[in-house]
Formats: sequence, structure tokens, C-alpha cells
Amino acid sequence: MSLGGGGGGGAMQEIQQQMEALEQEKRAIEAEIEGVRGEQSEIDEAIEAIEAIETLETGSTVQVPLGGGAYVRAEVQDIDEVVVGLGGGYAAEQDEEGAIVALERKRDALDERIQELQEEVAEVETETEQLEQRAQQMQQQQMQQMMQQQQDQGGDE
Repeated sequence: MSLGGGGGGGAMQEIQQQMEALEQEKRAIEAEIEGVRGEQSEIDEAIEAIEAIETLETGSTVQVPLGGGAYVRAEVQDIDEVVVGLGGGYAAEQDEEGAIVALERKRDALDERIQELQEEVAEVETETEQLEQRAQQMQQQQMQQMMQQQQDQGGDE
């Protein structure tokens, strides 16, 4: 949509810049939402892994992900305790149930964060709609002024 034209070009350009800034903000928020959803997927995978470990015996061999698609074989020494990250670089040993509860709490907190981010997206969309309405009003005013000028010029002949 072109917002240029007429005498209000500066104001129209300012509105277009604001709309572009809002679009960038919206994209950044949506990217953050995707990142949080990725964290949730990792938590779900961790919960599934903890539940699967319960079926193992001490001394069983498992593949442990190192990152980047690389794994190492390891022997399970203790299936009664799971080390769970608490945030801020801290971790704690917890039994299986406690670990799952802690991970579910993290997932719930991420759900809340997603909700907050979706509300931010809605606010940005509302601002964008308001700017679009202002731009349309300005265009209509410019058109009316041009028509009035044409009428005034036509009546003077």
C-alpha cells in the first residue's frame, strides 16, 4: 500500500515508518514465541526420557546427546535420581516424580510467557490497524482537498 502523495507526505512517511517498525517488532515477538515453543519441546522430550529411564536397570547402556546430532554411549549408574536445571546455572538432584514436576512447572511458565507474547502481538496489531486508519483518513482528506481545489479552479474560468 502506498502512503505517499499530496501535501501530507511527511506525515504519511512518518506513519509508514511507524508501521514498518511495528512489523519488525511483531516479527521479533513471533520469533521469540517460536523459541519458547522450542524450549517446551525440549522439556517434553526430557519428560519422555525420564519416563523411559524408569524402565531401565542400573548398568543399562544409553545414548546421551552431546548436541549437534552427536551422541555418546553411557552406562546408567543411578536411575533413582535425575539432575534437573533450576535456572541461572543451578541444578538439583530430584527423584523421577520431582524431576517431572519441576519440568512441568517450567513448561507451564513457558506457556505463560507465550500468552504474554501473544498479547504483545495483539497490541502491535492494534497499533498497526490504528495507523492504517489514520493513513486512510489522511488520504481521504488529501483527495477531498484536491477535488475542492479542482472545483475552485474550474469555477474561476
